[in-house]
Amino acid sequence: MNDIPKEKLTGALRRDAVKKHVAAIHVSGKLTLLQRKLSNVLLLNAYDTLTKQQRFQMDARTLCMMVGYNSNDFETLKASLRGLAETVAEWDMLDGDGRQEWGVSSLLSYAKLKDGICEYAYSPALAEKLSDPKVFALINLKIQRKFTSGHALALYENCYRFHRTGSTGWWPLDVFRRLMGVADSEYYESYKHLNAKIIKPAVAEINKSSNIIITPEVRKKGRSVSDIRFAIKSNPQLAILDLDDGAGQRHAPVYDRLRALGVADRLARQWLTLHGENTIEEKLDYVAKQSGVEHPERYLAAALRDDYKEGQGAQKPVAKVTSARAKKLGRVRDLAASRTPTQRDADKRLFAAKISETAKRQDFERHGWMSALNANEIFKFWEELFPDAFEAE
Repeated sequence: MNDIPKEKLTGALRRDAVKKHVAAIHVSGKLTLLQRKLSNVLLLNAYDTLTKQQRFQMDARTLCMMVGYNSNDFETLKASLRGLAETVAEWDMLDGDGRQEWGVSSLLSYAKLKDGICEYAYSPALAEKLSDPKVFALINLKIQRKFTSGHALALYENCYRFHRTGSTGWWPLDVFRRLMGVADSEYYESYKHLNAKIIKPAVAEINKSSNIIITPEVRKKGRSVSDIRFAIKSNPQLAILDLDDGAGQRHAPVYDRLRALGVADRLARQWLTLHGENTIEEKLDYVAKQSGVEHPERYLAAALRDDYKEGQGAQKPVAKVTSARAKKLGRVRDLAASRTPTQRDADKRLFAAKISETAKRQDFERHGWMSALNANEIFKFWEELFPDAFEAE
């Protein structure tokens, strides 16, 4: 822990390091839990092209679903977007030459809803800062969904960005109150109240629900607590949640089988996302038992798309599969693959929430978008998202 900062931070959060670029972005802790989740989903959706595009889009139903709104609750979505546009993001940083840079920007420069699409943008200066992984740690949505407290999620975000150093460094108590969104409350000027109502519950939720374990430490001036920091270590029970999109899939044994068959990395991960490990394993076994297959990777694609099963006899190669249903399923596969990881996850959750019959729900869990029992409903779902999806079929 020799690299833990020893000096107090002033202004926005800043780790003390002179010879390398170190930055921190402070976002008001007054955001509600849903607003904070919304902010993370929007950022993840835009992250790959933050400095290349000026505007970003998500379909509004997907966005609502991802942050826990009713998929048609656009009024709540509007209120949350308005809150993000009114929220200030502040940075205070040292560049490689040790020069200080301070800046401030609204969290979103604008947002609008039109024809079921949410369009939004960041200021160029903020986009530049957010695009640097040293500045902002993207929050895994699998972890985010577990949080039920806005204070816990706010504390998690501000601890996780320091997880590689093992400590947040010392935060003056007034800075910490700002992070938690309680700086204006006289009640929380008392550390006793702050600890009982904010710190202890937030720490307990983080340690139970996230990929890190944090331990608060305080120092005093006289009898009063003046500063707080959090020691951080990996949570071995939930560390797998820290894997980025695709990394976890690459550890699956079935992924190695796909790659050995000649399936490209991206396609292998798409199939795992769409179908799941069990289905992929089943179809790989099926293909392995067939004789005279010249292109096993293509045959596997057909087996997944048309749900080839044992006992059906030899199936037609992919080039000769011409049924209208197969074409539609192929179109669904392509549409799903074209979505961002955030959207793909939301699409599946949104559709699954509509399935009431147990057998259909289990079939969708097993086969994803290639579920035969849900085919008609799947086609309708994608037509609602993309009205011209099957025009050529």
